[in-house]
Amino acid sequence: MSQLSIVGISGNISRPSKTRHFVEHIAKLGANALSASTAVYDIDDFGPSLAKARRYSELDPGARNLVEQALDASVLVVGSPTYKGSYTGLFKHLFDLLDPVSLRGKPVILVATGGGDRHSLIVEHQLRPLFGFFEALTMPTAIYASDRDFADGVLASEAIRSRASQAVAEVCRLFGADPVSLAA
Repeated sequence: MSQLSIVGISGNISRPSKTRHFVEHIAKLGANALSASTAVYDIDDFGPSLAKARRYSELDPGARNLVEQALDASVLVVGSPTYKGSYTGLFKHLFDLLDPVSLRGKPVILVATGGGDRHSLIVEHQLRPLFGFFEALTMPTAIYASDRDFADGVLASEAIRSRASQAVAEVCRLFGADPVSLAA
């Protein structure tokens, strides 16, 4: 069996980013549990060709390489900050460029961040339908973290850490790995 890999994609365009930190936290947790390699990218890593591309073939080679890594990954961790009740435009645009069957059956952990609790349903009302369109295998546990769940840009909430561990445990079960040893 080949090495498992986890790729994280954060829909934030600013750095540093709570969303990227959150995606990295979950990707690393999963990588440790599955002895997988991991890489995390944010939208800015795809470069200027992303905003201009109307189809995948119009992405520059560097951006296409990042997309290929995501498509080849064993597991995706995708997250977006919440803007006006939804994911960011460039995050959506990235997935608009993909073939509708390219994520079929791919395990995906859904995460989002936002200023407060009123946006907590973004994972269920925005992200889950998007990845449902692709027939991805979204984990039952999706995680939303608000500003109060972070301290100095670092995930501090034990409740959110616990939900992240629960989502990673769901992925572990798919690969026959023991999720008991997860440490948040």
